[in-house]
Amino acid sequence: MSSQNNEKKNSKTKKEETILGQYQIVEVIGKVEFGTIYKAINLESSELVAVNSIPLSRLTQSDLRSIENQIDLLKKLDNPYIVKYLGSVKTQTHIYIIFEFVERGSLQKLLEQESRFTEALVAKYIYQTLKVLSYLHVQGVIHRDIKGANLLLTIEGSIKLTGFRLSTTVGQMSNNSSIVGTPYWMAPEVIELQTTTTSCDIWSLGCTVIELLTGNPPYFNLAPMQVLFKIVQDDCPPIPEGFSSDCRSFLLECFQKDPNLRIGARKLRKHPWMRKAAKDLKKTKENENEKENEKENEKENENEQENENEKEKEKENEKENEKEKEKEK
Repeated sequence: MSSQNNEKKNSKTKKEETILGQYQIVEVIGKVEFGTIYKAINLESSELVAVNSIPLSRLTQSDLRSIENQIDLLKKLDNPYIVKYLGSVKTQTHIYIIFEFVERGSLQKLLEQESRFTEALVAKYIYQTLKVLSYLHVQGVIHRDIKGANLLLTIEGSIKLTGFRLSTTVGQMSNNSSIVGTPYWMAPEVIELQTTTTSCDIWSLGCTVIELLTGNPPYFNLAPMQVLFKIVQDDCPPIPEGFSSDCRSFLLECFQKDPNLRIGARKLRKHPWMRKAAKDLKKTKENENEKENEKENEKENENEQENENEKEKEKENEKENEKEKEKEK
């Protein structure tokens, strides 16, 4: 009898994960700490979405509160460089969080294929990440988990930030009782349980630069507990050879040990390494606009040609009609 009940329960869960309201699950696209990310299609609009399916059985009360806080935060955020929150559904067995679908996936996943990115490309990704961090920090939001896995890439090459489960606001940071984040990207003040500020995201951004340029974050060859010790002990994470002077200078700003002396996201966008990236992005945008204009001009020319052809046909039809009338006479 119990096996039949289990079969019914499994069947129900499977059905929920296949059709969820207006969303049809298509395929698995990734795994996260608590659940599975699916690509799905909105049956009403035919648009693709991403669905984070989280089994309630895996969550403690603290985990559940953390996810609910994430949803509340995402509802308030509105920025082109943040993955758009589209809604959530809670059933007896799961929480489903629905986001816009970002075609190319995370930079971490792309790194597995590419092994590393060029410095010019990384600079463009980091500049866009600084733009979204500027927005978040003005709102008083600390992301607390900046890394390649949480930076998604659109088909046009734009960055979209995700992974807000560990995020908090400046006002909520009155007492730090636990270390929060991913060890290899973690700022020293976070490890030492000092008051955490928006500066911790800047340290993590520096680690992300090294991750994207080399394929691995600093201290990747050490165990997590050893890494925490090294981050606190060392003056600065090791910066690999071969980086440009501008890139090294940028990293030294990110790795300022004293968080009070660490430059903020807005000012970092004015760093020489970022200014060049901003110019490159502007050129890319201008080229895209030119291509769009060319396409629009081609369409206009095609429409004009079609109109001319229609007029010619009308004239020919009129001549044919006149001939027919002459014959009738």
